[in-house]
Amino acid sequence: MRGFFAKIQNTVFGSEVHSKDDAKQRLKVLLIHDQVALTPAQLDAMKLEIMEVIGKYVEFEADHVEFKLSREDGSISLVSNVPVRRVTARA
Repeated sequence: MRGFFAKIQNTVFGSEVHSKDDAKQRLKVLLIHDQVALTPAQLDAMKLEIMEVIGKYVEFEADHVEFKLSREDGSISLVSNVPVRRVTARA
């Protein structure tokens, strides 16, 4: 999860703005996080809890899990990418 927030910080607080589109994307990320009203620590805790639940059903590559907030059609979504190795017997 720390990697997730590092990417956001680099995206949002990067030292250079490479283009108008990059600046727009950074602003979108900031606005989404403001609207969600969750601290980075709360988002980190949420990701860990979600990964714990997913781990009950499937074996996955924890180092490659991605979570991001996305805004589309006026609503905010939590989008995740969880690379699954296999379904476990506990399912």
